[in-house]
Amino acid sequence: MPSATARRASMPRLAWLIGPALVAGVAYLDPGNVASNMTAGARYGYLLVWVVVLGNVMAWLIQYLSAKLGIVTGRSLPETLGARIRSKWGRRAYWLQAELVAMATDIAEVIGGAVALNLLFGVPLLWGGVITGTVSITLLLIQSRRGPRPFEFVIIGLLAIIAIGFSFGVFVAPPDGASVVAGLVPRFEGTDSVLLAASILGATIMPHAIYAHSALARDRFAPRPLPRSSSERGTRSLSELASRNAETTGAEQTADDGLEPLSDRSAPDPTLAELRGIPTRRLLRATKWDVSIAMLIAGTVNLCILLLAAANLAGVPGTDSLEGAYAALYAGLGPLVATLFAVGLLASGLASTSVGAYAGAEIMHGLLHIRVPLLARRLVTLIPALVILAIGFDPTVALVLSQVVLSFGIPFALVPLVALTANREVLGGFRNRVWTTIAGIAASVFLIALNGVLLFLVLTGA
Repeated sequence: MPSATARRASMPRLAWLIGPALVAGVAYLDPGNVASNMTAGARYGYLLVWVVVLGNVMAWLIQYLSAKLGIVTGRSLPETLGARIRSKWGRRAYWLQAELVAMATDIAEVIGGAVALNLLFGVPLLWGGVITGTVSITLLLIQSRRGPRPFEFVIIGLLAIIAIGFSFGVFVAPPDGASVVAGLVPRFEGTDSVLLAASILGATIMPHAIYAHSALARDRFAPRPLPRSSSERGTRSLSELASRNAETTGAEQTADDGLEPLSDRSAPDPTLAELRGIPTRRLLRATKWDVSIAMLIAGTVNLCILLLAAANLAGVPGTDSLEGAYAALYAGLGPLVATLFAVGLLASGLASTSVGAYAGAEIMHGLLHIRVPLLARRLVTLIPALVILAIGFDPTVALVLSQVVLSFGIPFALVPLVALTANREVLGGFRNRVWTTIAGIAASVFLIALNGVLLFLVLTGA
């Protein structure tokens, strides 16, 4: 039994393992989320509070499963799928839909940053998009050259700005407590409220965040090089070590982890846990805290955005756009609240587009085994957003349409994630318990069905 002193000494080390979920969590605070939550609050007040809460609960489970896959296997979700999809054309088809989803996400994020620069400094939208894209390239260069930890620090700093910018107004003009509680009761008011609920969830559970989180966890906890003293060990592949990691460390688990234990067995060859120098069980425990903190921040901020609009913008015309919401906040609550809102929107666009670009690069590498130079890839994925801004297309409409494209990618990310994390062949003793798998299936079915409703309503004009 470790002493109290030893337990206290271990806490900083446990805290040092936190980070990947906070980076992935930025995807839950992108400009698409802002637009959906502001519109929902302005049109329906507190009606859809329950949707934000429900989306955040499901997001916790989904992001934890993604991180667990990356930690236990040492592979991202795209890498795992790339190894398991035998057909070359099957991999290419899967990559194409995932790539389109990542590009649609990038459109929303670049446009959000451009709108924020326009609101704050009067920068033309096209040049705002160029600036946003340039900053994202800089952040990605930090990640590729300095490693995951400095990248995490930058993104977490932007996350703090986002949280302050979007939450400040709620303290200046607090919502009605009784109305907030009433909003926790699931209900709708007409077709448009269903559409907005689907938009909120579609903007919350984003495919690229699932792909990115598994890769962020893999990179953050990459194993040290194999010892050279054994040529036999030196020839072990990462996938072989991941397999042994899933098998041999399963005996470390307890019922409290929600994981199935395996019987103890010897492991003469190094496992991922041994190469990392950190038990896999410890990483998973830290990851639960990581995901919990990230989702608590993201859920609270998203809820604050909706409550800010519900308390101050309900019934105000023109608040169904980011520019209109900014103008209404400026007129109703003053320049400080409006400026902080725009600053939060800018930080949201800069941080989320960097994470989205990281996810896109991982998708291509994992499925096609191709690494395109960072600058070239970023320029290509930036073009659609810049074209939309250049032709004068309505930014808010572009944001909404990008969420529709995201809806197509939800099943392709969720279904494989739940299936792989429930598979003993993939995760061994760390595979999901039955109830975890049931919860994952339920969340997947609900999200897929609601996104199907979103697509139907949008395509039919209902």
